[in-house]
Order: sequence, then structure tokens, then C-alpha cells
Amino acid sequence: MKRLQAAAIVAAGLWLTGLAAAQEAKKGQPAQKRERPPQVVSPEVKDDKTVVFRLLAPKSQSVTLVSSDIPGGFQPRALKKGENGVWELSLKVEPGTYRYTLTADDVRVVDPRNQAVSESNGTVWSVVHVPGAPFMDSADVPHGAVSVVHYKSSALSRDRRMHVYTPPGYESGSGQYPVFYLLHGAGDCDDSWTSVGRANYILDNLIATGKAKPMIVVMPAGHTGPFSFGGRTSSLGNARFEDDFLKDVVPLVEKRYRVLPGRENRALAGLSMGGGQTLSLATMRPNDFGYIGVFSSGLFVPKTDEWETKNKAMLADAAARAGLKLFWFATGKEDFLLKRTQETVELFKKHGFQPLYKETTGGHTWINWQLYLNEFAPLLFQ
Repeated sequence: MKRLQAAAIVAAGLWLTGLAAAQEAKKGQPAQKRERPPQVVSPEVKDDKTVVFRLLAPKSQSVTLVSSDIPGGFQPRALKKGENGVWELSLKVEPGTYRYTLTADDVRVVDPRNQAVSESNGTVWSVVHVPGAPFMDSADVPHGAVSVVHYKSSALSRDRRMHVYTPPGYESGSGQYPVFYLLHGAGDCDDSWTSVGRANYILDNLIATGKAKPMIVVMPAGHTGPFSFGGRTSSLGNARFEDDFLKDVVPLVEKRYRVLPGRENRALAGLSMGGGQTLSLATMRPNDFGYIGVFSSGLFVPKTDEWETKNKAMLADAAARAGLKLFWFATGKEDFLLKRTQETVELFKKHGFQPLYKETTGGHTWINWQLYLNEFAPLLFQ
């Protein structure tokens, strides 16, 4: 035992001697200072509406930006690399809300310095809001609430999700409200109308100024995938959306929320794919909705004459047509679906409907859909 103790003392002494020698050797040598990486702000919105996008990627060979809404389409824009390893791009844009992603050496990413994101079906975008459009800026007015509602779809036998806007004062009150079902487009999801469409801010501002009636806005998921085709699986399918909407979404809303009954208190609108779904639901249930809105869309049918024959009874139903208080279409002059919208409007006119139709500037982007919602919502429930 004594020998073991002595050996331990010797070992400890040798370790302390070595440590002291190492510390002595370091004396007089400059300490190695760890260099702090550049502090990156992205996106930076300047007073002149210039937006500066930045990404710290010192080892990357190329960085580009793609936006679905900034004028210029999906054409990648190259960022320029600085000596500090920060890539940068400045773009001057009009006031509004825009989605974008960055691609570093062929790897697509959200902006790591930006907490604002927008979901779409299968991916995520970064979001930048450029103030200066009062109708959708966050103003000093009472704000409604946006809830994420999960439910089990009996029609699709799977878990589903929707977003629901309730107007200011809903939680503390007891009154009933009209309900507006608002559908998104292909590739997007139930998050899109609030994260990039600014629907809640638009409604807040309209209600606060008395331009729109307080209403509940229901934003369901329009895609019902996954489905398989050609040996591949996609989440973009929308088959049986109408079943889910009628059997699950509407009954849940009418059970859980204080909604007013009757066709005159129900509105339905959608953009692109959602506009086609709106027309499909209005055709199936012509007495359910008193207000119909179609944004950048129309009938998606291979042959309109066959569609007319199939829906002859609905088209000839004068009572159903009389109860339709508003049938509203809008599409941009640069929209690839402009002709389809025009043909759909003329078809309904031929059968005695009186759709209101306007063509605007711009194309198939959220810039237009935000504007359309701002014009459509004040026409509801008047």
C-alpha cells in the first residue's frame, strides 16, 4: 500500500512539473485570438424601399436569390461576395410582402438571419415585408386572432390543418358572425393567406375603418396528397378536396365557431387552384354561398360544352342564381390564366349570370391577390 501511495505521489509531482513547464514556455507568446465572424443583417429594408439580402457563406462559390413575387419572376439573381465572406444583393421594390429563398452552391435554403417564413406545400420560404401599402401594413388598430386548427378528416382518413381568423372582440363577445371561406393556390398551403397574403392585416384594417363587416375567415388546406403518378409520389394532389370541405371543414366551423346561418352569411373565394375549387363547390352546392370570388382563375375543364351539359340544371336554376349576391372575378393582364378567366366569365354570362369582372396590371402573383382580397372583402355581407 505504501509503495502504491509513493508511486501516486511521484506521478502527481511529475504531472505538476510538466504543467508548470508548459505554462512557463507559453510566457511571452501572444495569445491566439478567435476572430469574430461578421454580424449579418438580412433582409435590411431601407427608407427608399431598397431591400438588401445578405448571406454569410465564405466557402461558397455562388449564391443566388429566387422570389415568387418580386418582379422578374423566378429568374435567379446573383449575390456578390465581399472580402469578409458575406454575399449581398440590393433590390428596390414596391411596398408589399414578398417570398424568397437563397441558393448556395446548388443548396436551396431559407435566409438564416430572417425569422419570418411562409409555408407552402412541401417547402418553406423566407418573407420580407416592405411597408408603405397602408391596406396591408400592421397599423395601430384592434387586431383579430389567427388560430391553427387541426382536425381529423373523415373524408380523407387523415389528419388535416386549417387557419382561422376571428375578428377583434370575438373572444370576449358572444355575437355571431358571417363566415368567409378563403382558398389558396396550387403549391401553397393553409398558412399562405396569412404568412404572405397578409389576410389578417387586410381584414384588421378594413374592419377598423368600417369598410368591411367583422367576419370569420376560414383558410383550409387545398391539397389532399400524397398521391402517386409515374412511379413517383407527390403531395400536390387536390382530389376529393370538395369532400373534405363539405363533410369536415364546414361542419367543424359551424360547430366550433359562432357563425350566422344562411347563404346570405357565407362567402367563398380562392386564387388560381383555389378559384377552380371555388367554382367546383359553387356548382355542386349552388344554394350554399351568397358571395363567390374567383382570383386569377376559371373553370379547369377539358371541354366546356360537356361541362355545360353536365351542369345544365344548376345553370338554369333561376332561384339559385337570384340568391347569388356577388359573383366577382379579377385577373392580371399578364397572367397566364387570363384567357381562361375571360372564357369562364363569358360562359356564365351566356347562362344569365351577372359576374363582375376586372382586369388589373401584373401577373400570377401575391401582389395581385393581396389587392383582390382588399377589394373583395368590403363587398361581402352588405
